[in-house]
Amino acid sequence: MDDRILELLSAGDQEGITLLQKQYGNMVRYIVRGILPDAQDAEECVSDIYLRVWEKFASFDRNKGSLAAWLTAVARNAAVDRRRRSRAPEQNWEENEGASPSPEDEVLRRERTRQLRQALDTLGSVEQLLFYRKYYYLQSTAQIAAEMGLSERAVEGRLYRLRRRLQKAMGGDAQ
Repeated sequence: MDDRILELLSAGDQEGITLLQKQYGNMVRYIVRGILPDAQDAEECVSDIYLRVWEKFASFDRNKGSLAAWLTAVARNAAVDRRRRSRAPEQNWEENEGASPSPEDEVLRRERTRQLRQALDTLGSVEQLLFYRKYYYLQSTAQIAAEMGLSERAVEGRLYRLRRRLQKAMGGDAQ
């Protein structure tokens, strides 16, 4: 199915978006609803995501990952952007517009990202799942607990130990 979707989107055929929605619509809504609790806001964001996919499909590189992985990143980033905009006062957006990190800050950010990826690679699959659900998809502890069949306290304990382990692996002070 992905091959057909990619073929249609590459050709600029809107049927590609329709198939994409059928194939990945539930996944996109699941990601967005975890970040945006307001139903109307979430639905508007989902619509924005498909518009982004349509407009930015040329940036998709099959050699870098699957369509599902790319769509997951697009959905997550769109939802996080929408959440930030809804929480930030208007004047802050104008003041920060155009501000970019210095080259040194960018190098440090890349290095921290590389270290975090290496540390995450040392974790088991359940720990990685907890990390991504909490810190990438911004899911609540209650949602994680319910969907993983754990108590909230168990999730909080695991997340606490996970943070300490990652902090230690990245050279931080995890006493």
